[in-house]
Amino acid sequence: MGTIDRSRSDSAPVSGGFRLNKTQGKFMGVSAGIADYFGWDVTLVRLGWVVGTLLGFGSLILVYLAIGLIAD
Repeated sequence: MGTIDRSRSDSAPVSGGFRLNKTQGKFMGVSAGIADYFGWDVTLVRLGWVVGTLLGFGSLILVYLAIGLIAD
């Protein structure tokens, strides 16, 4: 009962795991990859990065760069 049943979720991630989407991405494809993985609109993901960066005093820039360099 402690495991998560991902087969029953409404917005199931793309099979194969998270991947950067460099064709639809603006910079490194991180936001587009996150949007593809969760089935969200890429504009909302980008807006979340901007708001999070402003509220976190720029700390999300490092997270964004780390995802972009480590993923794929």
